[in-house]
Amino acid sequence: MSTNIPSAWYADFFTCLPNEFWRRAATPEWTAADVAFVETRLGLAAGSRILDVPCDSGRHSLALAARGYQVTGVDLSAEAIGNARRAAASRQAAVTFEHRDMRDLAPLGVFDAAVCLGNSFCYLDPAGTRAFVAALGRAVRPGGGLVIDVGGAAESVLPGFTSAPRTMHTGDITVESTTEYDVATSRLLSHYRFAQGSRSLDATAVHHVWTSGQLGALLAEAGFVDLSRHGDPDGTPFVVGSGRLFLVARRE
Repeated sequence: MSTNIPSAWYADFFTCLPNEFWRRAATPEWTAADVAFVETRLGLAAGSRILDVPCDSGRHSLALAARGYQVTGVDLSAEAIGNARRAAASRQAAVTFEHRDMRDLAPLGVFDAAVCLGNSFCYLDPAGTRAFVAALGRAVRPGGGLVIDVGGAAESVLPGFTSAPRTMHTGDITVESTTEYDVATSRLLSHYRFAQGSRSLDATAVHHVWTSGQLGALLAEAGFVDLSRHGDPDGTPFVVGSGRLFLVARRE
């Protein structure tokens, strides 16, 4: 069992090769489905001010901006933010991209809604996650909406868990991965080898595993109410074995 992984692993993980792999892997259809879910569930008014955190390379931010919303994207990866800014410039999209920690949201003001998409919610340790949710509570105006996409909920990852190796391809990038579950800390440890031609990178990603009930309690502590849970962007109810958990809530 791996024990020497830095708690802030995400500060160094999201560099060129991993980011380019995920940019290729995330299809336009996935992005469109996520954005449609956000619009439907939050009932966004035209021109709403939306916070996308963390925004990665900006795929959701750009898609929301294309639908007329005022979007601010936040991410700690300098490579991802640089890519997002270039993409926005090429499309002449008026999106603000901020290179900052996802817990450091106060300088950005208050938003009509916030989204945390793409399975990045569980990167932080428990204390960091609480700080992030509290920051979201301060960033969303009373009555505003929130959507969080969690791929690492206990009800999703533990039934049928396997550590069998996986190999994935996107064009000339190959990724080999294995995953272990640390029962002492309730963490998924995903070990990757990214390869593209003569380039390769070994890196480990960490997802802290929370139950659906624990996540609901975190949101309630931060002032979010009217919580609903969905297992897919089509609105399917979340059940044990659902691959994803979409949490939808309103700021009290």
